[in-house]
Amino acid sequence: MFIGHFAPAFIAAAVSPKSPRLGTLFVAAQLVDWAFFALALIGVEKLRVDPAASVMVPLDLYHMPYTHSLIGASVWALACLAVVAAWQRNLFAGVLAGLVVVSHWGLDWLVHVPDLTIDGEPPKLGLGLWNYPAIAMPLELLLTGGAFAFYVRRTRGPIGPPLVLLAVMLLLQAVNWFAPHPDQAGPFLYLQALLAFAILTALAAWVGENRWFQKRGGLAFGDQ
Repeated sequence: MFIGHFAPAFIAAAVSPKSPRLGTLFVAAQLVDWAFFALALIGVEKLRVDPAASVMVPLDLYHMPYTHSLIGASVWALACLAVVAAWQRNLFAGVLAGLVVVSHWGLDWLVHVPDLTIDGEPPKLGLGLWNYPAIAMPLELLLTGGAFAFYVRRTRGPIGPPLVLLAVMLLLQAVNWFAPHPDQAGPFLYLQALLAFAILTALAAWVGENRWFQKRGGLAFGDQ
């Protein structure tokens, strides 16, 4: 799961005029992976290249208790909730951001082969849709496209920025799916992932600054 993780961000950004901006919610959507690749850079969490790991993703994510356990993801969600609520002085916004963070674990459970945990210890969990590209790929596109359509329908503003964001998301997803697989795990791979998150977050922040929440009846609110 890559761009599918941003589906909850699009939905949360469009549910209320008190929602956090889209850029903030893009950070929340991939906060668990931001942390994972940052921790992998310093050797705290670990992965290795293994072509037999799954059909779609040749990575054995064998040690990630602090980010991809349900308890670990929940701790990151609570931290995000607290930061956003304090920053925006709005508990509702913080709760939305926290829910987007913890959605990451649920979406990963759908596609990961068993490598997720509840508390960092076995049993390892995962439905394993990465072994079924004909299901996993359309599912990711449907999640993303449906959430994007919801966001555009529920907000007002120029359509150009959201379309640019969507195009870049699809381009990076195509690279993720179809580019040659890495030969080994290491800093270059981790920094590539962090760069992709940074690019999409910057574009989402740009989109969020140019969209406004729209209630039924056509009234628009500039304060999301």
